[in-house]
Formats: sequence, C-alpha cells, structure tokens
Amino acid sequence: MQNIFSVLKNFITKNALYLALLQCIAALLGSLYFSEILHYPPCVLCWWQRIFIYPLIITLIVGIVRRDKSVYAYVLPAAILGWCVNVFHNLLYYKLIPETLAPCSAGISCTTKFVEYFGFITIPFLGFIGFSVVIGLMLVYRKAVLKNLV
Repeated sequence: MQNIFSVLKNFITKNALYLALLQCIAALLGSLYFSEILHYPPCVLCWWQRIFIYPLIITLIVGIVRRDKSVYAYVLPAAILGWCVNVFHNLLYYKLIPETLAPCSAGISCTTKFVEYFGFITIPFLGFIGFSVVIGLMLVYRKAVLKNLV
C-alpha cells in the first residue's frame, strides 16, 4: 500500500503542467484583483513580473495541447527571470537593500505596503511563491520527462 507522500508525488509528477497552468492563472487573477478591483496601482517591478508570468499561460496551454514534452524549456527561462525580478522586489520591500536602488522613480513606490496578511504575506511575497511554484513544477516535469515517466 502506497503512503500519502508517494500518492502526492505521483499526482504532482503526472499533473505538473496543469498545476503550473493553474498557478499562472491564479497569479493573473490575483494581480488583476489587486489592481482592477482593489485599485492598488502596480509598481514598475510588478509590471515586469506580469510581463514574465502572463505569457506562461499561453505557453503552457500550447505545450499541453501539442503534448510538447519540452515545454519546460520554454517556461523555465521566463519563470526564472520573473523570479529574479521578484527576489529583487522582495529585497527592496523588506529593506534588505536600499530603496535608492529601486527603479520606481515615477509613480507608485516598489515598497508601498498595500496588504500584509498574517503579518508576512505581502503582494511581493505572493509573487515569490507563485514563481517558485512554477519553477518547482517545471523542474519536476523535466525530471519526469528525462526519466520517461510522462
């Protein structure tokens, strides 16, 4: 009898592309919720993160429909670049690097605190989780493809 971790691992491995697609859609909907419904203007770094995450929805859909086993090779570079922008954003936000390095010279500051759920979940933190999940799922999928598991 398989334990729960083995079942969960198999589920994630077999559905990594779909889970990554759901994560990207959640990021799209979340960012639009903050900007269009709550009227929080996105900063420059938020725009750059959107530029990296939004196209991944189309890329993943095309990869799924075409059954392209190398779709991770297209998704990973954009997700990693978006993650790098996000790490920089988080470092600014949590004041681990000086705000003078912020590219937000006009408009909303990259360190403006709009939300802070549970004392630590912020908009930049949500972006970090989103990009990290997509990268993790693509690495799982890549490993499964190389082992011919999918």
